[in-house]
Amino acid sequence: MPRQKPLAKPQRKTGVREAAAQATRDAILRAATKVFARYGYDGGSVEKISQAAKSYERMIYYYFGSKEGLFVAVLEGIYKRMHDAEAAIAFDMSHPVDALAKVIRFMLRYYRANPDFVTLLSIENLHKGRHVAKSVHAREYSSRAVAIIDDILASGAARGLFRSNLIARDVYLLIAATGYFYMSNRYSLSGFLGEQLDTPEAAAHWEEFIVETVLRVVRSHIDS
Repeated sequence: MPRQKPLAKPQRKTGVREAAAQATRDAILRAATKVFARYGYDGGSVEKISQAAKSYERMIYYYFGSKEGLFVAVLEGIYKRMHDAEAAIAFDMSHPVDALAKVIRFMLRYYRANPDFVTLLSIENLHKGRHVAKSVHAREYSSRAVAIIDDILASGAARGLFRSNLIARDVYLLIAATGYFYMSNRYSLSGFLGEQLDTPEAAAHWEEFIVETVLRVVRSHIDS
C-alpha cells in the first residue's frame, strides 16, 4: 500500500495577520489620543495607554518605537483627519466669496466638533512644537488648506472681488487663530467676560462675525 503523505497544516493567511496588526495599531492610536488629551504628554504614560487600548506596553514600543513616536503619530492622525474632512468638501472657485465663507465655517466648526484636536495642539505648543517638528507628514496635511485658500483668493482677485496682494498663509492663520483661540480659551473667557461662550448660540454668533470679518479683510473694497 502506498504511504500517504501527512496532511499539510493550514497556513494562516498573511492578510489576516496584517489586519490584526493594523487593528491593534489603530486601537493604540485611539487610546493614546484620548489619554494624551486628558493627561497631557507627561501624564499620558505608556501604562495608561496600553490599559485603555486593552493591549500590552510592548506593543506600543513594537509599533511606534517610543512614547514620543506614539505622540508624533497621534499628532499626525489628528492633522490627517482634518485634512480628510476638508478634502471631502467641494469648493466652487467660480464663486470665491461663497467658497471662502465655506472654508471659514468648516474650520471653525471642525474645532468645535473636535475638542481633542484643540487640546492636543495646546499640549504640543506647551512643548514648543518639538514633537510635530519630527513628523514627516504634518506639513503635507496643512499644505492642502493653504492651497485651497490660495486658489480662492486668486479667483476672487481675477474677478475684482478680492485684493490682489493677499498671502494665502496669512488668511489661513487669521481663520485658524480666531477658531482655535475661541475654543482653547472658551472656559476662561466665559468666566472673565461673565457670559457663556460654549453655547451653540454664542458659537454661531462668533462664526458669523468671523465670516464677515475675514471677508472684509480680503475684499478689494469695504462696503459702507
